[in-house]
Amino acid sequence: MEIKSKDQSGVTIVSITGSIDTLTAPGATEFLNGLIAGGKTRLVADFAGVDYTSSAGLRVLLAAVKETRSRGGDLYLAQVRPDVQKVLTLSGFTSIMKVFPDVDAAVAAYQQR
Repeated sequence: MEIKSKDQSGVTIVSITGSIDTLTAPGATEFLNGLIAGGKTRLVADFAGVDYTSSAGLRVLLAAVKETRSRGGDLYLAQVRPDVQKVLTLSGFTSIMKVFPDVDAAVAAYQQR
């Protein structure tokens, strides 16, 4: 898994490539926690490069959503692949998190808050 971030219009875009599973979830958690601790609470996770997520990956997302919301922000998902979207839907995550077709739509949603 590779993870990097960039700022766009006051929102931090977190691009993830690869799988989020038991082996990679701790690194993703550490990365996201570092951003949030640094005051980056308006996050968009660009999932265009994520080909698989396990329950460990779902826990990473849930923890980040809770932490950003507790600080007045949120975590949106963008460009989720169909296989990963299926996991999110079956696990009920689509009722917890907002999912957008692309990063620009997710960033725009923050501007409308």
